[in-house]
Amino acid sequence: MQPMRRIAVIGAGSWGTAVASLAAQTCDTTLWARRAEVAESITHERRNPDYLTDFEIPARVSATGSIEKAVAGADAVVIGVPSHGFRSVLEQAVSHIGTDVPVISLTKGIEGVTLMRMTEVIADVLVGHDPDRIGVLSGPNLAKEIMAGQPAATVIALGDHHAAQGLQQAFMTPTFRVYTNPDVIGCEIAGACKNVMAIASGMVSGLRFGDNTRAALVTRALAELARLGVAVGGHPLTFGGLAGVGDLIATCYSSQSRNYTVGYGLGAGRPLDEIIAEMSMVAEGVKSTKGVLALAARHSIEMPIATEVGRVLYEGADPADSMMTLMGRAATSEGHGLV
Repeated sequence: MQPMRRIAVIGAGSWGTAVASLAAQTCDTTLWARRAEVAESITHERRNPDYLTDFEIPARVSATGSIEKAVAGADAVVIGVPSHGFRSVLEQAVSHIGTDVPVISLTKGIEGVTLMRMTEVIADVLVGHDPDRIGVLSGPNLAKEIMAGQPAATVIALGDHHAAQGLQQAFMTPTFRVYTNPDVIGCEIAGACKNVMAIASGMVSGLRFGDNTRAALVTRALAELARLGVAVGGHPLTFGGLAGVGDLIATCYSSQSRNYTVGYGLGAGRPLDEIIAEMSMVAEGVKSTKGVLALAARHSIEMPIATEVGRVLYEGADPADSMMTLMGRAATSEGHGLV
């Protein structure tokens, strides 16, 4: 595959802005913002007025409020909008994306009604698109740390190895290491589930439990997301990699994580509506928990941690009671490996 000349990034949230800034170190990048004033600010002031305001956006990032202008002629399209708006935004661009252009999702969620992963939504909207050129970028990637140039790594999951290598080179920088992986399903399920588990981890902190509790929860959370991921077609080894345990650790331990922040507030006794009202960004796990649980039920997979997160989010269960419910489950074997 030829080197990337221009990449389009759809969505000027914190992660979309960070990914556009990464790509701009190797090629021209166009960033689509839903609001015209955000695009104007990026163009003239080199700042996103809503997200990552302390960081200058590279000159090779051009911003636009026109989705047609953003994607037309791009060598790759990267989509970083919340799962609940993913389909409608992509539908605006459908006639301007060639069938062989790599399309990469940054979104770690499940579509509410259909229970589709974001790559399935892409395939559903972009009828006739090469399925091996639909994939994900996923890993332990907190946007502020990436923008600050701190060393980090991620995974590009794509069926077409040559296209994956092209994207690998486009996003690789001296401080951002990119690996390829053909397991799109596994990487995607891991990303969606870890947001649910981060809410649980935040609740542990909000309840003032210590490191033993958190370590136990995160370890069992890994087992849960791996069980579901393998059941829907993911490879077991994926869950021991960057898109699995790597992303899980970063999200479950960082106060920068939106989902952790939601869980912390719940554990501290705050109402969900109040927590959400104070946040400028979407915590995917709040909506995705329902989809993850429905997907688990479809495949007869037991996910006790995710179940308790759902009870707290949707039924008003007390986080402390949910923790005791988990501790009171029948004794069993740990089993072998992650699953």
